[in-house]
Amino acid sequence: MARFSGFFFWIVLGWLTIVGLSGCDAVWNSPYPASEATDNTLYRSFSQRPKHLDPARSYSSNEYAILAQIVEPPLQYHYLKRPYTLEPLTLTSLPELTFLDASGAVVADGAGQSEIAFSRYTLQLRNDVRYAPHPAFAQDENGFLYNDLDAETVAALRSPLDLNVHGTRSVRAEDYAYQIRRLADPNLHSPVFSILEDYIVGLREARAAIRAQREALGEGEWLDLREIELSGVKVLDATTLHITLKGRYPQFAYWLAMPFFAPLPWEADQFFAQPALQAANLSLDWYPLGSGAYQLIENNPNRRMVLTRNPEFHTEYYPSEGESVDQTSGLLADAGKRLPFIDRVEYRLEKEDIPYWNKFLQGYYDASGISSDSFDQAVQYSPEGDAEVSDALGERGIRLQTAVSASLFYMGFNWLDPVVGGDAVRARKLRQAISIAFNQEEQISIFSNGRGVPAQGPIPPGLFGHREGEAGINPWVYRWVNGKPQRRSLAEAKALLAEAGWPEGRDAESGQPLVLNLDVTGGGADDKARFDWHRKQFAQLGIQLIIRNTDYNRFQDKVRNGTAQIFLWGWNADYPDPENFLFLLRGSNAKMKSGGENASNYQSAAFDADFEAMRLLPNGPERQAVIDRMVAQLRTDAPWVWGMHPMSYGLYHAWFQNTKPNLMANNTLKYFRLDPALRAQKRAEWNPPQLQPLLWGMAVLLLLLLPALLVRWVGERRARYTPWKAKRG
Repeated sequence: MARFSGFFFWIVLGWLTIVGLSGCDAVWNSPYPASEATDNTLYRSFSQRPKHLDPARSYSSNEYAILAQIVEPPLQYHYLKRPYTLEPLTLTSLPELTFLDASGAVVADGAGQSEIAFSRYTLQLRNDVRYAPHPAFAQDENGFLYNDLDAETVAALRSPLDLNVHGTRSVRAEDYAYQIRRLADPNLHSPVFSILEDYIVGLREARAAIRAQREALGEGEWLDLREIELSGVKVLDATTLHITLKGRYPQFAYWLAMPFFAPLPWEADQFFAQPALQAANLSLDWYPLGSGAYQLIENNPNRRMVLTRNPEFHTEYYPSEGESVDQTSGLLADAGKRLPFIDRVEYRLEKEDIPYWNKFLQGYYDASGISSDSFDQAVQYSPEGDAEVSDALGERGIRLQTAVSASLFYMGFNWLDPVVGGDAVRARKLRQAISIAFNQEEQISIFSNGRGVPAQGPIPPGLFGHREGEAGINPWVYRWVNGKPQRRSLAEAKALLAEAGWPEGRDAESGQPLVLNLDVTGGGADDKARFDWHRKQFAQLGIQLIIRNTDYNRFQDKVRNGTAQIFLWGWNADYPDPENFLFLLRGSNAKMKSGGENASNYQSAAFDADFEAMRLLPNGPERQAVIDRMVAQLRTDAPWVWGMHPMSYGLYHAWFQNTKPNLMANNTLKYFRLDPALRAQKRAEWNPPQLQPLLWGMAVLLLLLLPALLVRWVGERRARYTPWKAKRG
């Protein structure tokens, strides 16, 4: 009976435990430790790890989502004001601009533009900006503590911050000069060098000097870039810096709000140059160092990335002014309060949309975009046609925010490819035919739930140079009919294809089918449907399309090496000026030739000449006329299929506040505020433990075991009785 009783005891104890726990507030299925339930932590996700977090190399939106919270360029965009307005970040005021003549003398006000040979920007730094604590600064009386790390020590590190002693110091003007030199370092392959070398005086010569110095150094030796001459960047004192440009470049102020111009201390460059750290892939590309509101303490691309508050972050306050609607919408409730509000930000790897969406609905992610699968569940339309959050989500306090993005998704043709590239008539008509057949309206409807505007050229709505109405359509792809654009017919596309020498998708001479390759990233269920749709668009012309699917890093390599024939890509505006989109097709910025952002490697002397004129002109009729000419040429040459300008849709839980779409600023985490107590309460309400299945399971288990337990009990009784009876006998 003892064995049976013991087993029965544990069954009953388990049942009572389940019943007892049913009355508690614990959230059983939370993906986070119970100890973090009320922590001031923002939970977000990522699907692909950022490839570059070094501010000299990073140039992708998924990278900036992390990097811009860590490093601080001189300027930033005001969080609330529209139109977008630059303001000082690490400076005491906006840069002072002075024009100089060829001799270096100041050009008097009212002098002719032809007299301007140089533009000099004076940057005056704040004196209270300090770097986040880091072992690169750690010193004692004998010097730096960690500049001779061995492989054994490094092997035990998950992050450089695992080293015990950390130090810090103030940001100095020399750090900005050091970072600008890094943009010229050929080993770093900065994607903006090909642009900036035309402007910053001496940057091109600095690259040659760096290359020569590196060739003279031994393997693994650190090159101190402070020794490299850069005539266009002068450090006047600890807090004053001059940057001199060739001629005029009105857009340069926008560059000063980008991570490329964030300061980098030479101590960090020296620290990360150690061979042991390089071999372990512990570098600035994985663990950037900056003075921003947050620091990266964990970078595990297979699990999570974690940011924590920088204890050395300088004094900065939430804005006290914005648009008129910001007051009524509560966006000024925190006016004048010190930033940041959130202590910790955790990004978790989520490869699939559905698990991510379900976790958002459960309250385990604080914000979410909207995939095609979840769109109908999340969004409904008012009688006026405006997008609104659905009733089900609205009841949970979830709000919807939308904005037309200053972005462009496009399908690019490699200008160097012998079939689809170049300015030959045959290739141009082939590209035009594909542009007509590729039905953007259908793609937006099917795969984006209507969240986008078909692009007519490279410049998004809202930026100077963009044309609306009949003047803004691409005449090679659309006609203007009854007051709106109408896509040209498939018959017209086939006629162009035949004129190109590919009637019905076959070579007119050999009869061989036309086979083209499209490089893409992705692999989920949504992606397969999208890829099948792409094949269908080409098949309408008789063209066979081969989809070459790789991860994003491999895809970037193929575009960089010029081995992609056709590819899908996009661009988010770095600053609110048409130059930021038109430079994507500037010849000297070609990806293959110079490592720039002209991923199609498009080349046109006429376009480049207009680009040089356009970039120097102020917004006005003259600049618009030049832009119109440039856009007309691009529409004719068709280096891209002008895809769409997407609309951003964001969902936010009630406990996540101070959210406002900002299409220019990237360093927005410091403005957000959480109510962790409300979040914990809602998580408990929305995720009660489902104990009924367990209780029924226990009951069924008892019923199934009962016959066996009874047989065993009877057997034990007989075993006890038989010896007693034998003894009596």
